[in-house]
Amino acid sequence: MSKVAVKKKVEAVAEEKAGLFDDVKGYARKIYLAGLGAYAKAGAEGAEYFKELVKAGEGVESKGKKLVDEQVEAANSQIESVKKSVNSNVTSVKGKVEVQLDKIEKAFDTRVASALNRIGIPSKQDVEALSAKLDELSALLEHVARTK
Repeated sequence: MSKVAVKKKVEAVAEEKAGLFDDVKGYARKIYLAGLGAYAKAGAEGAEYFKELVKAGEGVESKGKKLVDEQVEAANSQIESVKKSVNSNVTSVKGKVEVQLDKIEKAFDTRVASALNRIGIPSKQDVEALSAKLDELSALLEHVARTK
């Protein structure tokens, strides 16, 4: 090949590379300008968008508070009903336990009195009866002593 043909091919490749470089440079500039435009638009509309987001957040917050309050109220009412049920059950069980304790106490007293009676120790009733008789006899003796 001749030098002129090679030179033309080199120039064609160089022009093609330069055209490609110019295209890339043009696209890069467009991307840069699009970014600047988005930044400018966000700056202008950003404050308004922020206000809208705040309003939406306030609405969601109030709905959430209302929902939480309703759920807390429902839970409190359930707790109250369970509390009343437990209290009534406790009162019922307490009454039954007291009755059983009274029965056990009476049975114990009866057994202890029986055992003491078997070994010759008088019961409370026996002592009270003797005390009453002694009081009666003392009164009679005082009466007899005065009449003499």
